[in-house]
Amino acid sequence: MREDSPMGAEVDTTEFTREDRKLHRDKVRKGLDVLARMLSESRFDFERPMAGLEIELNLVDMDCQPAMRNAEVLAAIADPSFQTELGRFNIEINVAPRRLAEAGFTSFEQSVRKSLNDADPRAKAIGAQLVIIGILPTLMPHHVTLDSVSENPRYSMLDQQIFAARGEDLEIVIDGVERLAMVSNTIMPEAACTSTQVHLQVSPDDFAGYWNAAQAIAGVQVALGANSPFLFGKHLVAESRIPLFEQSTDTRSEELKAQGVRPRVWFGERWITSIFDLFEENSRYFPALLPISSDEDPVAVLDSGGVPQLDELRLHNGTVYRWNRPVYDVSGDSPHLRVENRVLPAGPTVVDTMANAAFFAGLVRALASDERPIWTQMSFQAAEENFVSGIRSGINAEVYWPQVGQVRVAELVVRKLLPLAAEGLRKWEVDEAEIGRLLDIIEHRCLRTANGSTWQVAELARREQAGESRQDAIRGMLASYLPLMHSNEPVHTWEVR
Repeated sequence: MREDSPMGAEVDTTEFTREDRKLHRDKVRKGLDVLARMLSESRFDFERPMAGLEIELNLVDMDCQPAMRNAEVLAAIADPSFQTELGRFNIEINVAPRRLAEAGFTSFEQSVRKSLNDADPRAKAIGAQLVIIGILPTLMPHHVTLDSVSENPRYSMLDQQIFAARGEDLEIVIDGVERLAMVSNTIMPEAACTSTQVHLQVSPDDFAGYWNAAQAIAGVQVALGANSPFLFGKHLVAESRIPLFEQSTDTRSEELKAQGVRPRVWFGERWITSIFDLFEENSRYFPALLPISSDEDPVAVLDSGGVPQLDELRLHNGTVYRWNRPVYDVSGDSPHLRVENRVLPAGPTVVDTMANAAFFAGLVRALASDERPIWTQMSFQAAEENFVSGIRSGINAEVYWPQVGQVRVAELVVRKLLPLAAEGLRKWEVDEAEIGRLLDIIEHRCLRTANGSTWQVAELARREQAGESRQDAIRGMLASYLPLMHSNEPVHTWEVR
């Protein structure tokens, strides 16, 4: 869980006054007005668009149990690209942005693998291992208490503010193959959710098309990449990370839900025509969780020819957890816009992560530039229903697609979407060899109907059939997962032994 604004990096207050909240609301609205001016005046950098990547990781000990040691691990790794996350058993790697042209995906892959290969022995030297997975299967409810919150005070403050807004404990209920029902007095169950975030820089004029396309394919994305079937010892749905995240950060009481108040983890409710639509919805529908205000006068900065940071707008935007989030950011003296895709889980391997990112980047590029856009041919509700189907059934899901109707995800991807993704990657000027290598992984995943979720389920079933207890089977499954993850062989090649 990461806020976009630099003000989200540290929180040095323990409570907020009414004046804090009013000032923050006023500054969010002023930031929104300034953003509108900047959009109308075309003040954004987009000539050489960049892509970015963030991967959240889990820490385990040598017995594959959660290791509550992120501060020590980060000190041992001593690499600024690794940062803290919500739980003491989480860290995150932020990969430096780069262009997708000129072997960009290969560069991303080599950079991530080098960072992980350098970090892992340093972590092991103090008794910890890094795991790239959507939900750590050995994590149990007693691991996600307030004692497990990372030391950075912003996480404790966020926890306090969410529970102040709720006014009651958090109930998490997920019905899948098995049923999970639990109550928590902290947002810490959210720390179980470890994801991959793909960032694409786009122009203001193109943003709506990219965001709409990203929403349209979210169900397909999550179905292909599912890697989170187990949570707190229960076999739930193919991508249990998503309902867990939705419920563990929900600020609404039951009464507010009944009134139709929107959740902060939100798929959305309509196609958009501008990035402004999303920022405006965020400021109109959601009260601030962290009403921290800077001294910047964004109007004065813009009038003087400068680039405003819009700290309040960015911080507020960072606490509304859309699955495709709009991002305003400043690099050097240049403002830019990004789509932050938050649908994918972490793992299972670095090369699988790159294949998922390539499929996403290529497909949204192709769909966004189509003469008859996909969002003019399907309802927003259909896109959301596809998302729910992908979460539940993973690579075996059925989804709706225009001019096709209801179709299995694997068939839709192989027959229609992979050629489109390849076309889009060419528009990004991605090398043909990279296109073939990465999209072949997606194709073979579909042909074998195999991904991280199916492997985990099959491996655990094998162990339980051999007489292992659920606890031993989960630990043994993760112990088998780790060397396969390090092999960097695509998950569709993994065997259940």
